[in-house]
Amino acid sequence: MAAAGITQKTRDTTVETPTAIISRHGRTTENSMPAKALGLFSGEVWLDLILRSDQVTIGLVNFLPTGRTNWHRHEKGQILRVVGGAGWLCDQGQKPRRIAAGDVVYCPPGVVHWHGADDGTYMIHEATSFGTTEWYDEVNELEYAAKES
Repeated sequence: MAAAGITQKTRDTTVETPTAIISRHGRTTENSMPAKALGLFSGEVWLDLILRSDQVTIGLVNFLPTGRTNWHRHEKGQILRVVGGAGWLCDQGQKPRRIAAGDVVYCPPGVVHWHGADDGTYMIHEATSFGTTEWYDEVNELEYAAKES
């Protein structure tokens, strides 16, 4: 018996559907790349790209200590789900804020920001970005150190 307002349908088993894609974690897969090579990150950062289209990009980003994005903004916003370690998120004109495993962050459309790992730990987050992303300059050492003051 289905809950109120929810109906259960019969599947059409004659239709061929696409196969689910599994993106394997690790440095040896075709979807994994050192993100610094893109010129959009500082430090050691690895990107495991899961999905990329005109509307959405989804990736698992692995930041080693002090690794971080450049300043950037998302046309239609971004959701970050921190799955391991701890790091920082900083909106332009604001002080960096600490984020850690279990946190979910919503970056509204057009907000210029950066995110990355703390000095003494890694951070892994799943990033879902909507629309296009505009990339800017590197987060300099003074900006990164502002998390301490």
